[in-house]
Amino acid sequence: MSRTATVRARIEPGLKADVEIVLDRLGLSTTEAINLFFHQILLRRGLPFQVEIPNETTRRTFEATDRGEELHAYENLEEMFEALDKCSS
Repeated sequence: MSRTATVRARIEPGLKADVEIVLDRLGLSTTEAINLFFHQILLRRGLPFQVEIPNETTRRTFEATDRGEELHAYENLEEMFEALDKCSS
C-alpha cells in the first residue's frame, strides 16, 4: 500500500515532546502511532476509547490533584491495597 497522504495537525510542543518520549519507549514513531490510531478507528468504526465529560466528583478530583492536593504515596502495592480496603470499610 502506497503512503502518499499527509496528515497535518497543530499541537502543543510540550505535549508532542512528551508523547514522543513514550512512543520511543514503545519503539514507535509518530507516523506509526498515527497509523495505528487510524486503523483502530477504522476497525472499531469510532474512537478506540471512550470520550466523556467527567462528572463533578471526577472534575474536582482532577483539579485537586493538579494542585498537588489529596495525593497519596505508598511504598508498595500491598500498602496501597490495605489503604484502599480501609476506605471501603
